[in-house]
Amino acid sequence: MLNRLSRPVALALCAAPVIALLAVAGFAPLPFSLAQPGPTTDVLGESDGRPVIEITGAPTRDTTGKLRAVTIVATGPDADVHLGDVLDGWFAEDRAVMPRDSVYPAGDSTKEVEEHNKQEMKGSQDAATEAALGYLGDRDKDIRVSLQLGDVGGPSAGLLFSLGIVDMLDGDGSGGDLTGGKSIAGTGTIDASGKVGAVGGVSLKVQAADRDGATVFLVPKAECADAKASAPASMRLIPVTTLKGAVTDLTNLGKGAGKVPSC
Repeated sequence: MLNRLSRPVALALCAAPVIALLAVAGFAPLPFSLAQPGPTTDVLGESDGRPVIEITGAPTRDTTGKLRAVTIVATGPDADVHLGDVLDGWFAEDRAVMPRDSVYPAGDSTKEVEEHNKQEMKGSQDAATEAALGYLGDRDKDIRVSLQLGDVGGPSAGLLFSLGIVDMLDGDGSGGDLTGGKSIAGTGTIDASGKVGAVGGVSLKVQAADRDGATVFLVPKAECADAKASAPASMRLIPVTTLKGAVTDLTNLGKGAGKVPSC
């Protein structure tokens, strides 16, 4: 006949494999990346000593406001992220835990990711230029646009590139700044027809914009909730779905006339 184990001994025996599993999980790398607010760049200004937007073949206008493209900084695709890092990130307001595949869908090596991001940025720049010139009716004119944003990759600056081109060529359509002289930040992909698409890390990007002095943030409409989760009360969130709509909203905001939507 078997002797019955005392309750403390039974609990200890049951807990042992759980404790061992947690210990292993604590040291094992997990398929996540940790992200935080990154630098912002005024697309109407310079990056690495060069103009972000260079236009030839048409006269450009001086601008006084700012259009800040925002970024996030994430741990690299080959960086080890452990359970403790994930737990810290979940409880930190200025960090986010994201599935690694959502941040780096192109591969596992830094070189593969960098090449993918360069291609995404190139496609984004071409689409941004076509969308802006199409909006202005200048698509068939001999206007050349060169865009560069340092080491930043990916497509999320597309909307800001298009707005920068529009501001430098046309402003608000009546000679004034499209920004109304304000510091405006935003994010969003854009296609050649001017449609704005969603991006990741919006709550962190809002924090970066606030840190660098932006008072207005343009956000893809589908991501309004994410933006509101971290935006201070002093920041105005404007949902956008198209380049035309974004230009109209900024023009109305600058002139203090017309309807400007909010998240």
